[in-house]
Amino acid sequence: MEEGWRGKKIFNSEKYRQFRRKYGIVLKAGLMALVLAAVKYYIDLNLYSIVPMNSLITSLVGGIFFIMGILFAGAIADYKESEKMPGELSSSIRSIYNDTKVIPLSTKEGQKILANLRAHAVELLSVLNSNFRRNVWKLKEITIAMDKITDDIRQLSESGVAPGFITKFRSELTTIDRYSHRIDTITETTFLPAAYTIAETSIISILAVLMFTNFNIGTGAVLIMFVVSAILISLVFLIKDVDSPFEVNDASYADVDLSLLFNLEDYLKSITPGVKEFKPGKD
Repeated sequence: MEEGWRGKKIFNSEKYRQFRRKYGIVLKAGLMALVLAAVKYYIDLNLYSIVPMNSLITSLVGGIFFIMGILFAGAIADYKESEKMPGELSSSIRSIYNDTKVIPLSTKEGQKILANLRAHAVELLSVLNSNFRRNVWKLKEITIAMDKITDDIRQLSESGVAPGFITKFRSELTTIDRYSHRIDTITETTFLPAAYTIAETSIISILAVLMFTNFNIGTGAVLIMFVVSAILISLVFLIKDVDSPFEVNDASYADVDLSLLFNLEDYLKSITPGVKEFKPGKD
């Protein structure tokens, strides 16, 4: 946030981010479509439009939109699932943390185990958030952090803690493990890679054909070129972005909101002593 000389806010980063998420793809695609429309105008002006307009061209355009619809439907399914994951991960970690406060262990050794469990839960959250911030997903780092919690749960079991608490801890840890592997799958894989290649090649081909198509409607051809180009390019950008929902950077327009996890980390660190700062490895 920046302020003017009278103390008025002249830049709001959150509002800019919301504006960018809402209109970023449209503006980017619109600029590219504007360039293509200008090229189309030049081609028509110099009478280079040698391809007659016919039903085959309209069928090709309709087919490309059909392919893009299939790709979008596949990508949006993973995206909708991804939107739920930050809340589920946050809920499981908060549950593990809060349950340690109600376990009736009054001995010094028992209190130490519970304190370690709370610290390790926060460390696990820190590892998860570090992976999100770095736009990577390293299961090895997450597994190491989870193993520490598993050891704490084993010690609690040996200390005579009620089986209900042990079962609940294991259930929450299993939930975190399941979502971690699902995120790894979504992050590392692409929905039908061959279909993306076919779609991109088809779009380039049809736009090239439209460039040299004689629409017989004067300057209206430029407008048609602009609209078709803008829609197709926007769909390509949107599908690629939706297919990588956990990207946390300025280049992303449709990333999943991870603020719930980030805010929870800040809060738990402020109330938990003995939390070690996570330092990602080089590999």
